[in-house]
Amino acid sequence: MIGFYFIIAITVLVSINGFQNKTLIDKCLFSPYLIKTSGDYKRMLLHVFIHADYAHLAFNMFSLFFLGEILFDSLMLYNADYGVMHFYIIYFVGGLFATIGPYYKNQNNASYASLGASGCVSAVVFAFILWHPSLELMLLFFPFPIPAYVFGPIYLALEFFALRRGKGNIAHDAHIGGAFFGIIYILLINPQKGINFLELISL
Repeated sequence: MIGFYFIIAITVLVSINGFQNKTLIDKCLFSPYLIKTSGDYKRMLLHVFIHADYAHLAFNMFSLFFLGEILFDSLMLYNADYGVMHFYIIYFVGGLFATIGPYYKNQNNASYASLGASGCVSAVVFAFILWHPSLELMLLFFPFPIPAYVFGPIYLALEFFALRRGKGNIAHDAHIGGAFFGIIYILLINPQKGINFLELISL
């Protein structure tokens, strides 16, 4: 569990420091153009530790805290030897996977830049949904709890719709990429979770 809280602690500390240090933000921003032209590949990971403002940071970290803690415990119960590794892969590799689409789409766009752990958190949320599809979630835009297996499709549909509209400054493609990684990884380590999910939604 220490490893789980370490992710939150280091992200909060680095983000708060970045709010007062523009140079740090500039060095960590995910900029496909700079990555392509300068080979500064560390940006593909460093951007997950910085956020635009306190609201952005709070939303990601609260989502990670409430759902990530349950997923972390579940992975530890599933495999005590590799549970921590599985969680770290979902979070950090999920964050890297989430940058693939935005990178290829914007590698020649010098004005594009993004930051934040949303791709990582999206991977954790959808890994959680596949692991615990029957658990109920409370959402900001729904005043009542809904099962995780209902939330997942609604969330993805909204992200795809927002991505097609192409407006705003939210990296919807990164959210979608992270979500797919979370799903794929759970299916790789425990295919039965996919079978259970399909059985549940077919009832």
